[in-house]
Amino acid sequence: MNESKTQQQKQTLPVEENRRGRAVLVAVIRDGQEPRLTDEYLDELEFLAETADIETVKRFTQRLPQPSSRIYVGPGKLEEIAVYCKENEIDVAIFDDELSPSQTRNIEQAMPCRLLDRTRLILDIFLSRARTAYAKTQVQLAQYEYMLPRLAGMWTHLERQRGGTGTRGGAGEREIETDRRIVRNRIAKLKEELKKIDRQMAVQRSNRGSLVRVALVGYTNVGKSTLMNLISKSEVFAENKLFATLDTTVRKVVFDNLPFLLSDTVGFIRKLPTELVESFKSTLDEVREADLLLHVVDISHPQFEDQIAVVKQTLQEIGAGDKPVFLVFNKVDAYTYIKKEEDDLTPATRENLSLDDLKQSWIAKANTPCIFLSALAKINIEKFRSDLYGMVREIHSGRYPFNNFLY
Repeated sequence: MNESKTQQQKQTLPVEENRRGRAVLVAVIRDGQEPRLTDEYLDELEFLAETADIETVKRFTQRLPQPSSRIYVGPGKLEEIAVYCKENEIDVAIFDDELSPSQTRNIEQAMPCRLLDRTRLILDIFLSRARTAYAKTQVQLAQYEYMLPRLAGMWTHLERQRGGTGTRGGAGEREIETDRRIVRNRIAKLKEELKKIDRQMAVQRSNRGSLVRVALVGYTNVGKSTLMNLISKSEVFAENKLFATLDTTVRKVVFDNLPFLLSDTVGFIRKLPTELVESFKSTLDEVREADLLLHVVDISHPQFEDQIAVVKQTLQEIGAGDKPVFLVFNKVDAYTYIKKEEDDLTPATRENLSLDDLKQSWIAKANTPCIFLSALAKINIEKFRSDLYGMVREIHSGRYPFNNFLY
């Protein structure tokens, strides 16, 4: 009992008023993985922390074949992290992978501060950014499903029920079993609520008629909402933070008398928590039912090719991998490269390619139509509108062959 209460105190460690939470980041460098890639992964983790209003103070990495099944890193490294956190009054240690329940319990015993893994951090961000009742319900469902196998370590004290006359299990029932039952009941209730909302949304989609549907997809923070605002002349919330948009927004757009529906959906991310993919599948119906996907890519990001792969994989997971795709390489105004010296005979790397060089790389050989633009700086927007109009018109013509004279 005393140990559990100690863990509870760690989970609710107070932070001084008007002071941002201070964090250390922890990651394992797998065998064969370049340290540079680890730095870029930690850059993303730091951006996630920044989105959650947490200041990153230091990073800890260790090269291992695989993360330790007991404590993620080695014993010596964990002790080093714990000492640093204690001496520097760190509020939270954030791990760049999802920790198992046993890893969480073992690490908590050694750490003087609160723990977050990548999954929990993303879930917390989603909860803080959810605006509609539907989005909040989806995120709450994901959080409870994440929480259920971890109740023993988290000691949540959801709604403490003491054993006694009239309670299930009798006087000696363990509180953890009570917590589990409470969480399972809440999961069941949230799923029922989502089913009701799903039916309402399905009716709404059916009432839109047979207009061509176009959906914006892409990694988080690539500029989808900015592009949405530009095309539809709407005011969808856009911010230079991860997961600025959680709720699906649908707008009717008209190009030269040709109407179509444009939807903006939640962004994807590396290691997107399974719980979120499952609970947001209903929201992503707009993607599954779309006639055309605008896959927006941040061309200025050093790992944009990896981000493309993450989006493609996620689309496969939600059953939208076979949709027609228009690749939109955004943020050309922010693209930078390192020009090689003329006497440098080493092979050129991705960092040495100019934008023109990049356009002639695998992108030119792919069969996927694409365009390079900047939604923020409004570069090449008219060409984008023209190309998009042609694609929507082609889909519309196939659906309504007798209405072609209108366009």
